[in-house]
Amino acid sequence: MSEWTPAAPTTAGGEPRSDAASVSDEAARERLRYLRGSIDNLDAALVHLLAERFKCTQQVGELKARHSLPPADPAREATQIARLRRLAEDAKLDPAFAEKFLNFIIEEVVRHHKAIAQNAGAEENSA
Repeated sequence: MSEWTPAAPTTAGGEPRSDAASVSDEAARERLRYLRGSIDNLDAALVHLLAERFKCTQQVGELKARHSLPPADPAREATQIARLRRLAEDAKLDPAFAEKFLNFIIEEVVRHHKAIAQNAGAEENSA
């Protein structure tokens, strides 16, 4: 009985692949695994940073509600967007992308602040 041996590596066209190509492919796969691991770590860090940011904005919303301040602050938002665009340019990140990202976060924060203000008003009316 003959022993099973794996098939020789082939190219996409079915041609036998050289050992150098196999080594190169393995190196590419290893590099891809490494880069994806880094991306996974960065994604986790982003989630934790956003959670911390929202903990702070929650407290801002509560403070605004207690002092009858509006949920949105357009002047502050404009300043923050301009600041983030500059940071993005310095970091070689597309400033338009950074602005869209911050606008998404701001919309979510304002939505939370409105809900906090409504809940605070409902509590006052029931007291």
